[in-house]
Amino acid sequence: MTYECISVAREDRVGIVTLNRPKILNALNLQLVSELVHELERLDNDPDIGAILLTGGDKAFAAGADINEMAEASAIEIMKRDQFAVWDRISRISKPIVGAVSGFALGGGCELMMNCDIVIASETAVIGQPEIKLGVMPGAGGTQRLVRAVGLRKAMEMLLTGEPISAQEALRCGLVNRVVPVEAYFREALKLAKQIAAQPPLAVQVIKKAALKAEDLPLQDGMDYERNGFYLLLASEDRREGMQAFLEKRKPRFTGN
Repeated sequence: MTYECISVAREDRVGIVTLNRPKILNALNLQLVSELVHELERLDNDPDIGAILLTGGDKAFAAGADINEMAEASAIEIMKRDQFAVWDRISRISKPIVGAVSGFALGGGCELMMNCDIVIASETAVIGQPEIKLGVMPGAGGTQRLVRAVGLRKAMEMLLTGEPISAQEALRCGLVNRVVPVEAYFREALKLAKQIAAQPPLAVQVIKKAALKAEDLPLQDGMDYERNGFYLLLASEDRREGMQAFLEKRKPRFTGN
């Protein structure tokens, strides 16, 4: 596929998607988001891909929504676009998404980052939801995911002041997994994505889905969901291969079946 707003590569079993509007700090316009979702879904359906790496540039992962598209649009026009419906499709990607985040991750960029399952941030990352400064609020999950990620009090502070936090503070809050020097963040994220991509594909997807359910289900319902996933994996060929390889002290050869 040829895209205008993103670039795509692959390394081993990792699909690498890079936001590519560097002159305006990867501002998220409708075309970029549409291309991104299309490619994420394509990679999700590709049996040769085990994990996805999502990144931007050293100066900006994504600095927010493209205000040029919104400044003159009426509320009715934006509602008719239903521009946030496409974001819901990102949350349905079954393969793990590793975010490699550097520089600005603001507004929609922060929301996109929070759609990643694991985030490796550079020490230059600046993360926040500044929509209130424009007289609006997050619309792609910012209020909901931020509360779940950092807790109500910290989320309230970030949302109601619009002030961003540093990479180190994001690490302390649990918003990112790891902070590394800017020259290493992409390499570290790719290394992690490759490690995940080498795992049995069916188990990876079932585990991701079960872990995400933990945010929405009561504990016992979540335990029941987990148990059903465990039983499902017992029936897989990869389970037989993994256990046999363990007993034979060799490297397993997983197929995703």
